[in-house]
Amino acid sequence: MGRKNPPERGRSRGKGKFSSRRDRFVDDYGDVRPDSAVDVIHDDEAEGLPDEETSETDEVVIPMPVAMWDFDHCDPRRCSGKKLARHGLIKELRVGQRFRGVVVTPQGTQPISPSDKSIIEECGVAVVECSWARLDDVPFSKIRSPHERLLPYLVATNPVNYGRPWKLNCVEALAAAFYIVSLDAYAEKLLSKFSWGHSFWTVNGDLIKRYRMCATTEEVIRMQETIINELEEENSARQRQRELDELDSSQGLLIQNMNHQHLNSIQPRNVRYAEEGAESDEH
Repeated sequence: MGRKNPPERGRSRGKGKFSSRRDRFVDDYGDVRPDSAVDVIHDDEAEGLPDEETSETDEVVIPMPVAMWDFDHCDPRRCSGKKLARHGLIKELRVGQRFRGVVVTPQGTQPISPSDKSIIEECGVAVVECSWARLDDVPFSKIRSPHERLLPYLVATNPVNYGRPWKLNCVEALAAAFYIVSLDAYAEKLLSKFSWGHSFWTVNGDLIKRYRMCATTEEVIRMQETIINELEEENSARQRQRELDELDSSQGLLIQNMNHQHLNSIQPRNVRYAEEGAESDEH
C-alpha cells in the first residue's frame, strides 16, 4: 500500500502521544536486503495476470472483507495491493465509500490491539494504498470508518523499504493487523503471494508476540514505548562500543608510532658508533 501504518513516513499524520513518540525514534536497521526480500517480477505479473502458487495457504479462505482505497501512486507491477486484487484477495473501495471494519491509516489516533479482533472478524480490515511520499495528496477526510487504527512499531520487509521502521506496504499492513489479533492464517494467506512474504514474520514475529500480550490500546502504546526504549538503548550501546573500538584502534596506532619514533632515535647513534669505530680502525 503505498502505505498506511503509523509511519515514520512523511512523518506522523496521526495525532497525540502515540504518533509523536513514533516520530522521535529512528532505527538504523540496516540497508542490506536478503535475497528473500526481493520480489521478482515475472512476465505474467507484468501483464497483469495472476501467477500460479501452490501452498498450504491456498486452502485458506478469508471470510471477512479485505479492502483498500487505491490512489494509483505506485508502479502497478510492484504494488502489493494490486497484486492482491489480481488474486481476488482484496476489494477496491471508492473514495467516500464507508467501511465498517478496521481501517489502517496514518490518520488513526490509536494503535490496533487484540481487542479489535471482534471488529475485524465481523466487519473486516482495510488499508489506504498510497505512496509514503505523497500523503498530502490523499483526501483522508473522504476515507470513512468508525475504527481508524495505526500500527505499532514494526519493520518493513518489502523490497522498497526493507529494514525501515513504520514503512510497511499494503500487504504488510493487512498482515500485521491480522497477526496482532491472532488471525495468523489470514495474514499468511496474503503474504504467501509474495516471494519475500515470509520475511515479515521472521523480522517482526517477536514484536507481534509482545503486542498480542496486550489487552487494550493503552497497553499496546506502553508496550511500544518499552520496545522503542530497548532499541534505543541497544543502539546507544552499539554506538558506545564503536567509539571504544575506534579509541582502542587509535591508541594502538599511537603506540606503534611512538615505537617507530624510538627506533628512529636509536638508529643514528648506532650509525655514529659504527662510524667512530671505523675511524679508530683507520688510526
